[in-house]
Amino acid sequence: MADRHHQKKDRADAATVREAQEAPAGEKTLAFDQLGLSREVLDAVAEMGHTQPTPVQAQAIPLVLAGRDVLAAAQTGTGKTEAFLLPTLSRLGQAGAGEGPLMLVVTPTRELAQQIEDVVSVVCEQTGQTAVVVMGGTKLDRQIRRLEAGCDLLVATPGRLLDLMEHGHLSLADVKVLVLDEADRMLDMGFWPSVRRIVA
Repeated sequence: MADRHHQKKDRADAATVREAQEAPAGEKTLAFDQLGLSREVLDAVAEMGHTQPTPVQAQAIPLVLAGRDVLAAAQTGTGKTEAFLLPTLSRLGQAGAGEGPLMLVVTPTRELAQQIEDVVSVVCEQTGQTAVVVMGGTKLDRQIRRLEAGCDLLVATPGRLLDLMEHGHLSLADVKVLVLDEADRMLDMGFWPSVRRIVA
């Protein structure tokens, strides 16, 4: 599955990261603490029990930290979520009260949003950043209140995100980083018109 990570202020061509089963012969895989991640994010990595980056993480993390756009293609379970979350939250900063989001992750299903939330909650506990997850099938009023308080990271399914935008409950003016999680799956599910409206 493919994820697209876009730095709003960086217009360079996207770097493509493809899954590799193992490092080339004679090439040593870097450890997480050699990739340039912040100390707080490294603490979260340790809490999650990760000891060695997967190939997609080892390739993508330095590129994201350098502010590059990244297109990552790898199988489910290879750590793509951490590949974009860990470096972005290392360099994102924090929004003020009532401001943000600074980072937007659009994902096609509730299940995927919840999986991302599981990782985000661990990282944000260490970094002090604030994350909000919005998706259908959950209480809208609570989501609106959390957005009004401000957030650094927003994880959203396309339908709920558009609903909040169209009713004036959400502005994306502060977004610096956009991630399209499972972009190919969103295309297959017919979400592309919604995504185009979101990023317009």
